Amino acid sequence: MKQQAVPVKQRKQRTRLQETWRRFIKNKWALSGMALLLFLALTAIGAGFVAPEGIDDQQLTRRFSPPSRENLMGTDHLGRDMLSRIIHGSRLSLSIGFITTTIGLLVGGTLGAIAGYYGGREDQIIMRFMDVILAIPGFIFAVALVTALGPNLTNLMIAVGVNSIPYFARIIRSSVMSVKENEYIEAARAIGSSDAWIITKHVVPNSFAPILVQATLYIGDTIIIAAGLSFLGLGAQPPLPEWGAMLSGGRQYLRDAWWMATFPGIAIMITVLAFNLVGDGLRDALDPRLKR
Repeated sequence: MKQQAVPVKQRKQRTRLQETWRRFIKNKWALSGMALLLFLALTAIGAGFVAPEGIDDQQLTRRFSPPSRENLMGTDHLGRDMLSRIIHGSRLSLSIGFITTTIGLLVGGTLGAIAGYYGGREDQIIMRFMDVILAIPGFIFAVALVTALGPNLTNLMIAVGVNSIPYFARIIRSSVMSVKENEYIEAARAIGSSDAWIITKHVVPNSFAPILVQATLYIGDTIIIAAGLSFLGLGAQPPLPEWGAMLSGGRQYLRDAWWMATFPGIAIMITVLAFNLVGDGLRDALDPRLKR
């Protein structure tokens, strides 16, 4: 029986992916970040099974218990297990990071692709509007938007997502402007392909590398911004175990119950570090100028 030949295009694509993966796994820091992210993701998915207790199980008789064998991260001012709340909080923090980045990627990516592909008046209108948003410091813009919409988790994600739109728009615009001059784009125009088809099937996929790197790095930034908003009382409201809100709730007890603020802060630090390590690894692996 003859072996079926693999198409040349498919073989090249598979080789490119294999080469990217080879470069990525040679980066020990990137692999460490990926292992951390995998652990956090599995913990968040199985929080209901992994966490020893629920998010609001109170036992006032054990208030302010320090870390021990029974409560590895101690308890808070209401006798709730800190480890359980941090585990459940990983769901919120990771969800915030992915949802807000998706909002910025979809909206900013669409606007950036239109601006970069058409240029001219469309480019000027879209990018001047992006410049107006970028002129305002990101955290202050998010605070103002959440304050206007109302302090809750949904409005927090909307505010942080809107704040990320200009960053993705600028990156995708620059990538599209470089890709649209290639010969295969001209060939697609010559055979009568529509602009929407060219953008979605040719331009955006060939601009995917910088988009992926920026999205990975920005997830960590959104987690920090969301935690900062919750710390100020503008994000997740009690009893939701969002890490920033837990950090805010523990600051007043920092002298007598240091663990209430320390462990949520460590959780934020580790999560952001993991995303940054993976993002840096992807950037190095996808850079064609790096030959390893």
